[in-house]
Amino acid sequence: MKHLHSGKVRDLYETDDGLLLMVASDRISAFDYVLEPGIPDKGEILTRLSLWWFDQLKDVVPNHVVSTDVPAEFAGRGVLCRRLDMVPVECVARGYLTGGGLLEYRADGVVSGVRLPPGLDNGSRLPEPIFTPSTKAPTGLHDEPMTFDQVVGEVGAEVADRLRQITLDVYTRGAEIALERGIILADTKIELGWDADGVLTLGDEILTPDSSRFWPQELWEPGRPQPSFDKQYVRDWLVSPESGWDRNSGEAPPPLPEKVVERTRQRYVEAYEQLTGSAFRS
Repeated sequence: MKHLHSGKVRDLYETDDGLLLMVASDRISAFDYVLEPGIPDKGEILTRLSLWWFDQLKDVVPNHVVSTDVPAEFAGRGVLCRRLDMVPVECVARGYLTGGGLLEYRADGVVSGVRLPPGLDNGSRLPEPIFTPSTKAPTGLHDEPMTFDQVVGEVGAEVADRLRQITLDVYTRGAEIALERGIILADTKIELGWDADGVLTLGDEILTPDSSRFWPQELWEPGRPQPSFDKQYVRDWLVSPESGWDRNSGEAPPPLPEKVVERTRQRYVEAYEQLTGSAFRS
């Protein structure tokens, strides 16, 4: 196999027959940094959960998965995929106000060009899910919010409409399934690309704690940061006085303490088990 690329979390290889082997590692990233140490079993959890979600969404949009029959050293973490021509837009849907969307809203009441009603707070449910795309920034740079008109300028009106509809359809189905299991899907990011037949297809991962915000429904309370099943726990520790890290210093974050690593692993396992109804055994 030929190694093609290593990202923040995944490694990509090309097989002899032209397929791609995508391998999820235990690496974890936050604020555009890959952190040390990794989170045990994270790569396997992400892979299993993505495969479960691809199956739940197969009638909504096709995906790139061909097989999980991979070399032994990648078992549980690797997936053979079709090659896609990726869309140059990060496709994001939000059903609740938090994170970067909250910062935009507090500035002028608008998120990615979508005007929202006044009076919303951290964790507020939106009147309806919205499409809030962003740029795909090169490694080391931040993605920037895009308006729908900017997406049209990037890919054309017809494709932009399809991107928005698929993203909202994926979010809506995912949010319904998650809520049945006591989890709020606050927002999610998906990757789309064209397959060899020109069909828009889901790639990368889908509806995992790395690409989505998951909140326990029974603890949801607008007006404050929400407890989460995702890597927000790591982000919160990094910006806390305990870490001693200045996000604006330009220096890499400190190593994650053992308690943060273990608690983060627990949250990923809890998300997997509560969503799928299956126990996680590595």
